[in-house]
Amino acid sequence: GGIAAVVSPEDTIDLHIQDTIRVGDNLCHPDVVESIVRDGPERIRELVNLGVEFCSEEKTGYDLGLEGGHSKRRVLHVKDHTGEDIELALVKRIECAENITVYENHLAVNLYVRNNRVYGAYVLDANTNEIEHFTSKISVLATGGAGRVFLYTSNPDVATGDGIAMAFRAGASVMNLELVQFHPTLLYHHKQRALLISEALRGEGALLLGPDGVRFMPNYHKDAELAPRDVVARAIDNELKKTGADHMWLDISFKDSDFI
Repeated sequence: GGIAAVVSPEDTIDLHIQDTIRVGDNLCHPDVVESIVRDGPERIRELVNLGVEFCSEEKTGYDLGLEGGHSKRRVLHVKDHTGEDIELALVKRIECAENITVYENHLAVNLYVRNNRVYGAYVLDANTNEIEHFTSKISVLATGGAGRVFLYTSNPDVATGDGIAMAFRAGASVMNLELVQFHPTLLYHHKQRALLISEALRGEGALLLGPDGVRFMPNYHKDAELAPRDVVARAIDNELKKTGADHMWLDISFKDSDFI
């Protein structure tokens, strides 16, 4: 996994925009897509300046991965812990900012609404088990997704959808709740919690196989294993139901152990 941006001379902004809209089944807002894609390279430079050390190669620059739906290599990564490194870099920057106060072990419970306006939030202090009232002229909800409302997900435990629920209770309109992305590949174990397997493996040629050892993705999409994530996830789900198996196989045995 990683973060996609146009940083290679072999890639273009327009191509990234086209890929995004195509993989989004033309449901994306084109102006939003264009704004995010065009800002991408600058945001990468900003993260680098904050201390994020994306993997690089001496001759070619960044070590760019290829993932589903992308027509070019454009996925920057920090080994297999990109998100963690980005978060740590941002936290360090926040700790140095005199105008930002961080309240650890605090959980927002509800927004404080009066006359159809939000003036802050009610927050549970887990250190004391008491509810505190934070007021503000402007409130920003940056709480992530809601993957943990499902039994099977690659999302972390904190992805519980609290921000969406608070906004809804406060009277905000919510939309696109049906557009939940499920990562296609997790490491299966009948007793242990599933572990995400990076899409980068399929970008390097890993093949999805059924219980009989035969590839099935070419039957679903012209890009096979590098089809968009929703296509791959639906294909795996369909194969599980069709065969009665409890798992599929991801074969990258043609790569040596050092690469893996």
